[in-house]
Amino acid sequence: MSNPQERCQSRSSGTTTRVADFDTSDERQKSSEPVRPKLPKMIDLAFVNSPSPLRVRSSEEGSTQISWWTALVTLVVVAICLLGGLAALGLVGPDEPRYMAIARVMSRSGDWVTPRLYGQPWFEKPVLYYWAAGIMFRLFGVGEFAARLPAALAALLATTVMAWAALRSYGLDAAWLALVMLPTTVVTIGLARAATPDMLFSALLAAAAVSAAEMLEKKQSGQLARLAFGVSLGAATLAKGPAAVVLAAGAVFLWALISGKLRAVFRLAHPVCIAAFLVVAAPWYVLCAWRNPEFLGVFIVEQNFSRYFTIVFDHVHPFWFFGPILLAATVPWTILLLPLALDAFARVRRNQEWKDSPALFFGCWAVFPLFFFSFSQSKLPGYVLPAVPPLILLLATTLAPRLNDRTKHTGLWLALVACAFPALPLAAVWWLRSMANLPSSKAPLGLLITVFVGTAACVCLALAGQLRTAFAGAGVLMAVMLIGVNTEIIPKVDPLLSPRTAARATPQEALSGGNLAIFDVGRAWEYGLDFYLERALPEWSPNMPAPGWVWTTERGTAEMGHLNRTCVVVVARISPQAWLVRIEK
Repeated sequence: MSNPQERCQSRSSGTTTRVADFDTSDERQKSSEPVRPKLPKMIDLAFVNSPSPLRVRSSEEGSTQISWWTALVTLVVVAICLLGGLAALGLVGPDEPRYMAIARVMSRSGDWVTPRLYGQPWFEKPVLYYWAAGIMFRLFGVGEFAARLPAALAALLATTVMAWAALRSYGLDAAWLALVMLPTTVVTIGLARAATPDMLFSALLAAAAVSAAEMLEKKQSGQLARLAFGVSLGAATLAKGPAAVVLAAGAVFLWALISGKLRAVFRLAHPVCIAAFLVVAAPWYVLCAWRNPEFLGVFIVEQNFSRYFTIVFDHVHPFWFFGPILLAATVPWTILLLPLALDAFARVRRNQEWKDSPALFFGCWAVFPLFFFSFSQSKLPGYVLPAVPPLILLLATTLAPRLNDRTKHTGLWLALVACAFPALPLAAVWWLRSMANLPSSKAPLGLLITVFVGTAACVCLALAGQLRTAFAGAGVLMAVMLIGVNTEIIPKVDPLLSPRTAARATPQEALSGGNLAIFDVGRAWEYGLDFYLERALPEWSPNMPAPGWVWTTERGTAEMGHLNRTCVVVVARISPQAWLVRIEK
């Protein structure tokens, strides 16, 4: 039987990990170590002469191979799930049109420092998304595709770095599983198509976590890993603010406390890391505060401290709110949380060097965001996103050793994963129906048949012991469902969910007269119409000169008819949320 070193060198991935690289013997250190200046003992142990706080486990995998067709299918699944149909749905919610409007102004005005919403400074979020979307607008034109491309590319970054971390620490099988699992989760598919900073923030934190793990897995860190950690964390701070530093520091200290390796924290506080962080993050904050004296008060105090410690933003939810959210976010792979928990418990009981395992390190990056935001007085579902990439990595490392285990237990877990698929299109239709207030709607029959047939095939393959094929089939099935939703469902509900169709139906007469207003529309439709029509529409009142054009709702139309005996003429009915009327006194 070959030893672990020989098995690691025989892996078909081409990555050779030498056991000698992690040798911590005193003799090797004394023979190869150059003379260095004396440092305080704790800093010296962290920066110069310490053993590796984490141990890679890739040599435990043994020999494994990924066929060419598996690699091709994986790339197609990733491309469809992350990049397919970015513009299928118009802008939804109040955030997408606001962020796009700010990015559009930046790209046109050339002022890349102060975010402005229809002429007014807007300091709700930092600047990274606006920069990314503004650049995409200049490259591809202003539209949904360009606005959502930064989030899609960020999701691709998160997938890549998690796959690299899995390959580095646990081998080729774990990397392949992570590469398929992360892009096919519900939350990744959804937020990769959102023109918001959430996916940028999550992906950059994932890159920071992987860079930190790289620094901890080597006896002496390279400058590239230090730069990557500082740059990633600095960019995450530009994406969403000081929460990036809080989450990263909290995860690292949690790991250090559990593992008992507090000295290793100094590795991540290397001067190169700090300098890279400051070079990336500090200039914009300093320049924006210098140009806008109110910036620090609005952004730091109101948008961060007040959002966390008070209920001023009215997003109040119970302490356990993020538990169900995380379970829903990791669909269809949620059921694998059970074997993950069982494996973790068994490893701790057997005391199998779990304290120096990369799984503990990434587990802390998954747990701490849930812990931190559970204490927040303001809770939104997107806050859970930074926990998803490291959690998927843990699921991949749990499933990877079982791919070569043809017992019924592993096949049963994959069969249970496949059983979740038929519920997805039904849940999507139910959600869209509730969002659009539809009286009735049904999932397309062809899509349902495809999903049920695909599910049956995956279940049969899993129970028959064809585990790799069953897993690849689950990824393909998710991609097929997404294509079906983009082509069969979204075009029908787009006019009901997004103001895009309503804005395109606005007559030129209403736009040129400068007498277009809104009445009784929600914030999402207000900001959406403002973006598509490129103006901040005023709220209608009976004192407006006649004739006036108003975008309103079915209910608003009836209410307007009773005000001051106005004559309301319905011009267009796009949806119950979008009626265009003309007012004559």
